Amino acid sequence: MWFKFVRGRSRVSVIGVSFAAAILLGAATAPAEVISEPISVNVDQAKLVRLPGPIATIVVGNPLIADVTLQPGGLVVVTGKGYGATNMIAMDRAGSIMVDRVIQVEGPSDQVVTVYRGLERESYSCMPICQKRVTLGDSAAYFKATMDQASNLSSQAGGGATR
Repeated sequence: MWFKFVRGRSRVSVIGVSFAAAILLGAATAPAEVISEPISVNVDQAKLVRLPGPIATIVVGNPLIADVTLQPGGLVVVTGKGYGATNMIAMDRAGSIMVDRVIQVEGPSDQVVTVYRGLERESYSCMPICQKRVTLGDSAAYFKATMDQASNLSSQAGGGATR
């Protein structure tokens, strides 16, 4: 609530009591940790980040870019899901914002070779030899064939194949 007193040509503004209380309350709920450095993680990889104080709720701006899982003791696991940037807000039980940070998800850290066959795209991880590697943006047929192959191998290794 603003009050204006006019004396001659000068104006004096006085802040109302309820407005001043809102400003003070806003300062009390401001983020406890202000870090401008983003959390960088590669797509398909995870990173551990320690947060200050007891965290009750985590909000991720775009869960298609990153996933954040709260662990005991204020530790979170940040997993890169897709390329780009999003943010993470961590709050305590009272709803006060403890952390508000940007998460930057970048390309794979290994040596990836991308092969284009017209409009079709295939990715290979070449460390030390080239093997199929599914990456966001690969063609649907290549992605499905590689995932099916990996699923079959996993089920056979887990005892799915019997004699």
